[in-house]
Amino acid sequence: MALWPFASLAADEGVEILFPDMPIYGLTVEPRPAQVRYRDWIDLLCDLVEAERASDPRPLVLFGASMGGMMAYEVAARTRQVAAVLATCLLDTADPEARAAAARWSFAGKAAPTLLPPVARVASNLRLPIKWLVRMNQMSNNPDLSRLCSSDPRGGGVWVPLGFLADWFTYPHTAPEQFTAAPVTLLHPAADRWTPPQPSQRFLDRIAAPTQSVLLENCGHFPIEEPGLSQLITAARSVIAEVAEYS
Repeated sequence: MALWPFASLAADEGVEILFPDMPIYGLTVEPRPAQVRYRDWIDLLCDLVEAERASDPRPLVLFGASMGGMMAYEVAARTRQVAAVLATCLLDTADPEARAAAARWSFAGKAAPTLLPPVARVASNLRLPIKWLVRMNQMSNNPDLSRLCSSDPRGGGVWVPLGFLADWFTYPHTAPEQFTAAPVTLLHPAADRWTPPQPSQRFLDRIAAPTQSVLLENCGHFPIEEPGLSQLITAARSVIAEVAEYS
């Protein structure tokens, strides 16, 4: 739901917007929240893309923010039914620097693939507040917005199972050198105090498909500041228009 304002601003007439809430987040009712894993999110989105493409011939563009950027990338790779990928971040969990940026404590992020799996084997369903584990206080460069996000029971205030985190930190995303599924546009906030642009840009540079990069000036991780917000909207509209032209 947090992405709705961006998508609604970027969408022109004739563009339909769909925002699924992932299990344990948003309005989704999950009967077994302790058993949700990252790969469940990927599988769910792949099923959604395939269902949408089967019922609607129009081109489909995926827009992922924060960890959603790699989700959009992976779903495009697996389904090969996506016309373009937009991402504010490409947080490759195989990159120690990216893991260090994501975690609340950088040393824990770097060691996560080694430390988390054995812990998860004995306590995979143990749920902890996500704000204990990641730098939710850096969600925005506006402290009030960061506090609002971290206290939202449908967002930054959720509790996540250790099994989910272990799965996320060790998930085998498609190697960028093998990614040819769709053009990828990185729309990274330039003043991101949580996940800096450099790891995302390194990952983008390795992608085999066509890519482009736009740094959103003055924007924090949650890109609400100008002129970056207008740059995001302009870039998103340009990608949508190009996809529509060649469909």
